[in-house]
Amino acid sequence: MNKDTSQPPTTSICVLGGGAMGTASAILLSEKTTNAVRLWVRNPVFASHICETRVNTRLLPGIRIPQCVDVTSDAQHAVAEADIVVVCVPTRGIRDSLRSLPEHIPESALMVSAVKGIEVETLVRPSEIIQELLGSRSVVALGGPCHAEEAAIGKPATVVAASEDAAAAEIVQHTFSNRHFRVYSSPDLRGVELAGALKNVIAIAAGIGDGLDFGDNAKSALITRGLAEMVRFGTAMDVNAQTFYGLAGIGDLIATCGSRHSRNRRVGEQLGRGSTLTEIQNSMQAVAEGVYTVNSICAIAAQQNIDMPIACAVHDVLFGGKSPKLATEELMQRPLKQE
Repeated sequence: MNKDTSQPPTTSICVLGGGAMGTASAILLSEKTTNAVRLWVRNPVFASHICETRVNTRLLPGIRIPQCVDVTSDAQHAVAEADIVVVCVPTRGIRDSLRSLPEHIPESALMVSAVKGIEVETLVRPSEIIQELLGSRSVVALGGPCHAEEAAIGKPATVVAASEDAAAAEIVQHTFSNRHFRVYSSPDLRGVELAGALKNVIAIAAGIGDGLDFGDNAKSALITRGLAEMVRFGTAMDVNAQTFYGLAGIGDLIATCGSRHSRNRRVGEQLGRGSTLTEIQNSMQAVAEGVYTVNSICAIAAQQNIDMPIACAVHDVLFGGKSPKLATEELMQRPLKQE
């Protein structure tokens, strides 16, 4: 009897963005032999450097990118014939990254967003930007605790793939899952995206507490009340509150508020220690999404009359000139109420 020598079909995947998460995603996806992965890096010089060294020395030093990952600065080449396109650029860079690509991304390609923010100018979510630029196609959002520095070296991580298209979420679930990376699915695209944006703002507040050496009691309370604030925001935006008690909500909130890898927490910590926002941003290689997202969150909260004291306090520290100590005192001295 002849053996069946047929091979499973290859999935062509383009990862847009040479940051830490884009690089980690390319590494993770390349572990499956059925995935053919291309990584788009905007800067041609840096793309050539990665091709030569096989390391993103700027954001993931010491972590090797497999030879099978095709690294390119040619975006049109990167997306050509892709079955899945994973967007891993900061929220404010999505439009610039995709603007020239609609005619080059196959109509059948499934779009995945690993972006956690809300656009400041329009107050729309990453999936909405993608659909605006590429037409009404299915978008899957990845959410949950997943620091690139850990995922890239195979430390266990669990995330959620959310889409209004259940079949699309399932495809992403199976494409990304491997022996150390587990993916759940969810129909709550909006909730997962909002949770991912909100937790970054709360993480800045947690970092401020670290910088001021407030201790564990304060951080535990901050995370708990921050989650309540996230749920309040989500409920006002007609989102399933249960999403905020899952991986994209409390799961990612815990990781982002406590991890040494968290850029948002680091921004807050430096603010608490007396650095200015300009000084902090000049010292960072990567974008801390919460710095920009807080403007969007506070704008929506004002429009919808949503009580967001922690987010507003973070905004006042970042952009209103308020000292971290004064912002904390004002939070602690608000009128007492039931939990």
